Amino acid sequence: MANILLIGEPMGLFSATETGSIADNDYFRKSIAGAELNVGIGLARLNHQVNYITRLGEDQIGKWIAKSIQANKMNTQYITFSDSHTTGLMMKSKVEDGDPDTAYFRKGSAFTTLSINDVKQVDFSKIDVVHVTGIPPAVSETVREAVFYLMKEAKESGTFVTFDPNLRPSLWDSPQLMVDVLNDLASYADVVLPGVAEGKALTGSEDIEEIATFYLNKGAQVVITKSGSDGAFITEKGQETINVKGFKVEKVIDTVGAGDGFAVGILHGYLKGLSWKEAAVYANAIGSLQVQHEGDNEGLPTEEALDDYIKKNK
Repeated sequence: MANILLIGEPMGLFSATETGSIADNDYFRKSIAGAELNVGIGLARLNHQVNYITRLGEDQIGKWIAKSIQANKMNTQYITFSDSHTTGLMMKSKVEDGDPDTAYFRKGSAFTTLSINDVKQVDFSKIDVVHVTGIPPAVSETVREAVFYLMKEAKESGTFVTFDPNLRPSLWDSPQLMVDVLNDLASYADVVLPGVAEGKALTGSEDIEEIATFYLNKGAQVVITKSGSDGAFITEKGQETINVKGFKVEKVIDTVGAGDGFAVGILHGYLKGLSWKEAAVYANAIGSLQVQHEGDNEGLPTEEALDDYIKKNK
């Protein structure tokens, strides 16, 4: 069984139970959120071994999240707690169409105190894949240093590295810092997973070939560009770009977590030894399942459910 390593901030998520703004809602449903956590839950449901680096507050939400991570069969050995900083929180509106509004309460959270010392204990000889997103390096300088250290060490050890830019402009001090840091991090990745809009923000172009060429020139072996209903575009070094069409969705319920589901599918296909084209089918399928469910990770399937969904929707 392959070992996957993730680093990120899990948050307590409070989702409105009725449509309307966050301010106008009185009732919210409690769950857990976080891009990397979503990826971890998705991979664990597909029977992969997931290791998750994070720091939580020594509070009720933090303890509940830790129990939830364990209940989802993820390895908790890299989870630490802070008794002086609280666990991050997130609120989300409910919408009929489009993206929901979100509100974050994560500034100065326990995770922002994570540092290089928290990742030095990783034994890369026991890790097969490191998956990183562009969110952790945005939350504090110490976390940013830890992420750079993790990716550099993984690269030097020969561990396979995947990188999802996953832009969160509001978390960065400036757009230019975001661009510089994320493009530097991408240079340590074997696979880069940008969306078209992300590619435009980071490379200055929304052309799929130009986005792919930019990251291939930085050292990536494969660039898989997400393009919504058009599916995924796979560009391997030295080969022509191919398009893998997405799955038709009759009604979109919640778009949050679709990109995380896509990453789950790519990693699942890679770990099964499939081609990138076959992995992209998994990715598109899980992404489409995610948008048909409320919550950040409720739509993530088991392997049996995933295979059945693909067979029924070919």
